Amino acid sequence: MNAVEAHKREKHPLDVLDDVREYADDGCSFAEIEDRAGDGEWERLKWAGLYAHGKHDDYFMLRTKAPGGFLTPEQAAVIGEVADEFATAPDEFGGADQNELWGDAFLDLTTRQDVQMHWIEIEDVPEIWDRYDEVGLTTVQGCGDSARNVLGCPAAGLDDHECFDAQPVVDAVTDFFTGNREYANLPRKFKLTITGCAHDCAQSQINDVGLTPARKAIDGESYYGFHARVGGGLSDGPRMASPLDVFVRPEDAVEFCRAVAQTFKELGDRENRGVCRMRYLVEQLGPDAFEEAVRDRCTVDLRERGTDLTEGYVGDHVGVHDQREDGLQYVGFNVVAGRMGGDEFAAAARAAREYGTDDSSIRLATDQNFLVTHVPEERVDDLLAEPFAAEYQPDPGPFSRGAVGCTGDEFCNYAIIETKKRTKRWARELDERIDTPDDLDVVRMHMSGCSASCAQPQIADIGFRGETVAVDGDALASDVTTNAEGDALVEGMDVGLGGALGGDNEFLDWVETAVPAESVVPALEELFEAYADERADGERFYEWTRRIENDRLRDVMQRAAGPVASGVAHGD
Repeated sequence: MNAVEAHKREKHPLDVLDDVREYADDGCSFAEIEDRAGDGEWERLKWAGLYAHGKHDDYFMLRTKAPGGFLTPEQAAVIGEVADEFATAPDEFGGADQNELWGDAFLDLTTRQDVQMHWIEIEDVPEIWDRYDEVGLTTVQGCGDSARNVLGCPAAGLDDHECFDAQPVVDAVTDFFTGNREYANLPRKFKLTITGCAHDCAQSQINDVGLTPARKAIDGESYYGFHARVGGGLSDGPRMASPLDVFVRPEDAVEFCRAVAQTFKELGDRENRGVCRMRYLVEQLGPDAFEEAVRDRCTVDLRERGTDLTEGYVGDHVGVHDQREDGLQYVGFNVVAGRMGGDEFAAAARAAREYGTDDSSIRLATDQNFLVTHVPEERVDDLLAEPFAAEYQPDPGPFSRGAVGCTGDEFCNYAIIETKKRTKRWARELDERIDTPDDLDVVRMHMSGCSASCAQPQIADIGFRGETVAVDGDALASDVTTNAEGDALVEGMDVGLGGALGGDNEFLDWVETAVPAESVVPALEELFEAYADERADGERFYEWTRRIENDRLRDVMQRAAGPVASGVAHGD
């Protein structure tokens, strides 16, 4: 039995919720927590939404769930206020000047429609939870081997391309799994996505369970429901989800998801953490056998597939958009790398109340951006004139619009490189330096600090994953760290090209490996110059990179190679 499973058997992970209040009352340090409960408590604390990254003792990352990305203005205001008050760095780690781009008291919008905060102390968690309880928010199972935040389309109930509003189903599935002791201890994390949107904004192809809109004739009547995909995921061993031959009625979605979780719980690998995600089980059994196992455990009749209503993948809601209701619009704000001040997020919530209708909301998107909904057309300019909006305008350049960055080595113990600041700086720099075609409104550029794929690089036009790179030490300053061979060790990354979801489902190819970070922007300039010269009429960037041989793409990027980039190799 692996160590994590042993920790979970010592004590049910949800029992840690009571422990947190006890630790808070006693003002426990990390050392005192471990003395009381052993090192397994760090795993169990994830079920409370608390993650000890290992970078800063006695400070946690706190993850808040927003099912389907939906937040009321009251909920969003509380989140922003909590970040502004509690997500503050101590003086020994820089205090208000900890980060030259964002300062202090910021929050991160994630690719799973969560909100993350750093520098949280255990004694503040009960008060945060009490504030959350008042507005219906939770951090329970924000992390850990259980059902995570359920994804949905951030424009649910708003757009004409939506077949039906699936947000009630997202909420029902969330309510079933949150705090459910029977399904809180699974072999590994369990990621679900549910959407009634024809554009599959919730990324069914890369989740453990993906429900997408469908229609089927039953007893002479046509009904909306879902088709199902299972076994998708990224990180090491990426896999596109497999379709099942099932039609799931909305009222049966909770039971279907429960049956899938039951199958994973009973048949999933609990020994090897490297292969215990559900996608490995689907691959091992095969989709047909997995479907049969789900049917055996499901208490409702699962009919065969009907007519699929998915038309492709969009995943971008930046800009000003008309809603179904006459005279109403929603505004998608661009948050480069997903990071913004807690005070700014609270200001956006207040603006939603002031300029929107009673139905106005804040919606979090999987590209780390957010929406303000139900704004009368005549109030949109007032919303865009708000101080918070100056930094997050809905008409960014293509690189800023598509920029996604993980937490990076600033806080994450797994990351090899810094990502947040680099993502924002590069996006703004590329928007200034590269003259993209007029019809190219977005370039999806995703940066992960390691191979864990939190920034989803495999589905991006351009994907990065962090590396340590050894280069010729003579080309650099003498104070750079070197290895035993005398090579300088610098931050770098693997560069991948050509990822996409939708009808063009395909993971990118890792075209170039171990590129020093300072060589990447010049290489991309060369690449986009070639793209502008060679693209077919209307050809998207990812389509061009797929058409061109990888050796040619590599040669184009290496035109920009200076002495630092020459002869690179993977670091130790």
